[in-house]
Amino acid sequence: MCLCAIMPFIDLETNLPSSKFSEDFLKRLCTTTALALGKPEDRMNLVVKADLPMLIACSCSPCVMLSVSAIGVTDTADKNKEHSAKIFQFLTRELEISEDRIVIRFHSLEPWQVGKKGTVMSFL
Repeated sequence: MCLCAIMPFIDLETNLPSSKFSEDFLKRLCTTTALALGKPEDRMNLVVKADLPMLIACSCSPCVMLSVSAIGVTDTADKNKEHSAKIFQFLTRELEISEDRIVIRFHSLEPWQVGKKGTVMSFL
């Protein structure tokens, strides 16, 4: 199976207002995460949930929790350290919040955990 065909999932949750997340921002986040993960942009799946009640480190100041789920590229500390640096750089610049207000969770998926076209990726 070609791992390039497997779609990463990016879920961004934040207490920032939805007005900060234009279609252009979504496209830039898609490009950034695709490059960081070494995946084609047309395979990316991205969701932004804004205006959420959130707390990080005992503070409700602006913050972001980003979840990255993928097959084959989020399965080691070394890989995730590289991904993290690239994604943090983008988020701090674009959203104008400090690194201590951002948390990224990496989830390693197996092909049988991702459904597509009425089956799972193991069979595609």
